[in-house]
Amino acid sequence: MRAIAYTTFGGTDVLQLTDLPTPKVGPDSVLVRVRATSVNPVDWKVREGYLDGLMDTVFPVVPGWDVAGVVEQVGLDVPELEVGDEVFGYVRKDVVGGGTTAELVAAPVRTLAHKPQTASFEEAAAIPLAGLTAYQALNRLEVTEGDTVLVHAAAGGVGGLAVQIAQAFGARVIGTASERNHEHLRALGAEPVAYGDGLVERVRALAPDGVDVVLDLVGGGAVATTPEVGTADVRVGSVADPDVTKVGGTYMWVRPDSDDLAALAALVDTGRLRADVAQVFPMEETAAAHELSASGHVRGKVVVRVG
Repeated sequence: MRAIAYTTFGGTDVLQLTDLPTPKVGPDSVLVRVRATSVNPVDWKVREGYLDGLMDTVFPVVPGWDVAGVVEQVGLDVPELEVGDEVFGYVRKDVVGGGTTAELVAAPVRTLAHKPQTASFEEAAAIPLAGLTAYQALNRLEVTEGDTVLVHAAAGGVGGLAVQIAQAFGARVIGTASERNHEHLRALGAEPVAYGDGLVERVRALAPDGVDVVLDLVGGGAVATTPEVGTADVRVGSVADPDVTKVGGTYMWVRPDSDDLAALAALVDTGRLRADVAQVFPMEETAAAHELSASGHVRGKVVVRVG
């Protein structure tokens, strides 16, 4: 099969289009013919070796954890899926190696769910990792109807989905973003506020009694303002700043989950969630896709079309 792979950590120059053997399919896995994947910041961080101390790496590494495609083969014990099913998922395994920027990927069934019917493969591929990050964080923070939620970096790949999911939960959303993204946030239904000096006063002007929940997606000290913008019992979580524990919050890490993916698909199919696809690259231009994602100058998800 054709795949993008690298045999050593490094920059985008290590990414090579190559031929690899078809992956073996375990008893609780399926073989997915990949139609699209997307690029997340973690992909280039893994490629450059930043996660080597956290997860074992098996070279050659095929990058990518997001997938949208069609089931081509099922394992010995997979009653949940059949050949021909359209699926999407967050295919993170216990080791870094057999990723999703390839024509075929062996995916544990726990990492997949049926693709949203109303989404294209490219749109579906943009959702899993970012969508699960937002959905699981908001669930752990027990966001519910009537809450006011402050999302830091609300215009980013995870933030835009978090804004929509929080609203689907019945919450009011205030989102921090640069001013060039304020109209985008308003279109999503959030109330935008600018970063920088005066942030506390701007948030308090919108929520004089304080916000109920703070979700930090940017790091860089954003959670330090939580005591000043939150209610007395504010719930706070971060996927970017371990120091969130210093303000009584929770540091979070996303995990694959079929039920959560199915919930995201339902939100898409009922019109309450959509992915913002910034640009689609052919697989041969995966290096350019990584560069754009890492540049920080893109709103929405960078997608790689495979088949």
